[in-house]
Order: sequence, then structure tokens, then C-alpha cells
Amino acid sequence: MAIYEFEGKRPKIGKTSYIHPSAVIIGDVEIGEGCWIGPNVTLRADENQIRVGDFSNIQDNSVIHGRTTLGKYSHLGHAVRLHGATLSEHVLVGIGAIILDGATVGDWCTIAAGAVVAPRAEIPERKMVMGVPGAIVGTVPSNREDNFDWSHNSGYLSYPKRYPIGLKEISLDEVTLE
Repeated sequence: MAIYEFEGKRPKIGKTSYIHPSAVIIGDVEIGEGCWIGPNVTLRADENQIRVGDFSNIQDNSVIHGRTTLGKYSHLGHAVRLHGATLSEHVLVGIGAIILDGATVGDWCTIAAGAVVAPRAEIPERKMVMGVPGAIVGTVPSNREDNFDWSHNSGYLSYPKRYPIGLKEISLDEVTLE
């Protein structure tokens, strides 16, 4: 993995978190415990700071820049873009969504795939946001909390334990058909 200090600002990563070897972490980045940072993720805090709460996952090809905070149990889908945003706890951000400067997203919100949350938008807790520009289209059901897998034994919450053991780089020769 590519982890860089920038002008004296050095990343801090929880001992129980997993960072994929192709991820890039630069500057004033702090990643909590039990997090999973996927392939080709970029967390670039050269000018500001990035804070990733415990048990969060940031999936493949996502990019975070600007003063950004992710609360505990934040789940970012593939190719999410965050720039200077604040997410509370248990926020689910769908594939390809974009959340821009100064936007705040409340606890247990869902930002739908492809949505664009405008700069300085304030999304109250338990809201569903869809569209471009993003608009609140409903309320996240209260039973989402009951259905959350608190055990960390499945899905992305299990990856920080599984990846260090199960991921093995192999050669092209090992996968080439004869």
C-alpha cells in the first residue's frame, strides 16, 4: 500500500483495520479500528484532515479529499466521492454517489447510488436521498437498525479480519489457461 507523510502530516491507522495494497493514504488521515479500505481507494489529506470512524468501509475506487469526517459504521459503495463532507454514524452511501463541500449527513441516512449531495446541504437523520441534485425522497425504516449485523461476522465488517489471512497475490502463470 502507498502511505505517505506530507509536510509533516502522517496518517494514523487503527491496528485492527485493513488497507488494501493498492490504496493510497496521504497526509493527515486517521482511520479508526475495524475499518476496511478497498482496492484503489484514495484518501488525500494534504491540505485538510480526513477522519474515518471505527468499523467503516470504503469500497473500491472511492476518493476522499478535503476536510471530511465519517462517523462510526459508515459504508461507502464503489466509486464514491466525498469532498469536505461530514457523515454521522451508520450512513450508507451508494455506488458512485458524490457528497460535496460542507454537506452534513445525519445518522442512519442512505444516499442512493449516483446521487449528488450539493455543497452545504444538511440531511437530517434517517433520510433517503436520491437524484441529481440530491433530494430527500423518504425516511429510512426504523427496522434498519434492528437488521444491522452487529456481530462483524459477515459482509464488509468481517473483511478486516478475513483479508489479511485470505488475500494472496498470485502470478499470471498460476491463472493462465493451457
